[in-house]
Amino acid sequence: MIVDGIRLITAAGLLVLGLFFEILAVFGVNRFHRALNRMHAAAMGDTLGIFFVLLGLMVIRGFSMDSLKLFLVVAFFWIASPVSGHMISRLEAMTDEELGEITVIRKELKTKEPKQ
Repeated sequence: MIVDGIRLITAAGLLVLGLFFEILAVFGVNRFHRALNRMHAAAMGDTLGIFFVLLGLMVIRGFSMDSLKLFLVVAFFWIASPVSGHMISRLEAMTDEELGEITVIRKELKTKEPKQ
């Protein structure tokens, strides 16, 4: 009985923490002006918010096949979200001429100069 209460309180805390990060991400996406800043806010809220929500659901369900499926969802999000965010931000940095402070580093082929 006491263990179930502790599990419920822990799961509720994790769900509220995940919801908090998701709400912060919404405000961050709407507040920032540059696309790269908005993407950073969305990525952090996406990663942390989903992690804590699914961790709370895992605590509620206990160790079962449902928890394994939720863990696989978290693993997929943690693999896919940074990769897609990096690709989109790189495209933004390469195509936006008004970024100002951000410098894009491009590989340039070095040619060997003949010795004199």
